[in-house]
Amino acid sequence: MLGDLAIYGGLFVSAFIAATLLPAFSELSFAASLSENAGIPLFLFIAVTSGNVLGACLNWWIGSKIVHFQSRSWFPFSPNQIAKAEHHFARYGKWSLLFAWLPVVGDPLTLVAGILRTNLLFFLTLISIGKATRYAVIWFGISQI
Repeated sequence: MLGDLAIYGGLFVSAFIAATLLPAFSELSFAASLSENAGIPLFLFIAVTSGNVLGACLNWWIGSKIVHFQSRSWFPFSPNQIAKAEHHFARYGKWSLLFAWLPVVGDPLTLVAGILRTNLLFFLTLISIGKATRYAVIWFGISQI
């Protein structure tokens, strides 16, 4: 029982970190956990999805609070990365948040959503749908092997 909690907790933390500004690959951890029958698949899915969604929420919050620091050297995104994410956001609208799970553009996109003060409930809904869909596809793929 305690071992299962460690697996779910570790997967949650991995997914949380992967959704923030730090590099990590929660898909690999999730796929490995499923492949090794390391826990109940539904609970693994809930852990990885909720961790990833909460990590994106941290990006949104940081964006909403830190926008005035973007010219500082320690700021995690270059002005070019922010400009690209803002352009993507402006071009495709708030619905582009469904694709916040994509590598490279996803994290800046969630940060830009915070900078632009996107409604948090709308943000949560789209982020949850996109991220849950990604993990569901991985789960389905592993279950077919």
